[in-house]
Amino acid sequence: MGGFVPVATLAQLAPGEVIGVEIDGVELALARDGDGDVHALADRCSHGDVALSDGDVDSGAIECWKHGSQFDLTTGRPRQLPAVVPVPVYPVHVDPATGTIGVDPTAPTIN
Repeated sequence: MGGFVPVATLAQLAPGEVIGVEIDGVELALARDGDGDVHALADRCSHGDVALSDGDVDSGAIECWKHGSQFDLTTGRPRQLPAVVPVPVYPVHVDPATGTIGVDPTAPTIN
């Protein structure tokens, strides 16, 4: 498998929101920042092993609900302790005609 897989639409993901999606067993946190850009990260906090999709999105980061670690939406790098290990980020494509959000689950980047 390769390429972008449709997972949601912009209508399903308002700015400042995050949802959990799964593609062939790969669990992702799909987040939309305040500027409207969409990001996909692994849906596991590298510190607490809980779903990041249950957290909050603010100021270009997603915050883990359990211990407050924050991860940069673009790089996956921790911005705040207790996490010190980044989470993988995945390529995202938004079709401008339909608003369909696609994620490539085969191309994670760890920064």
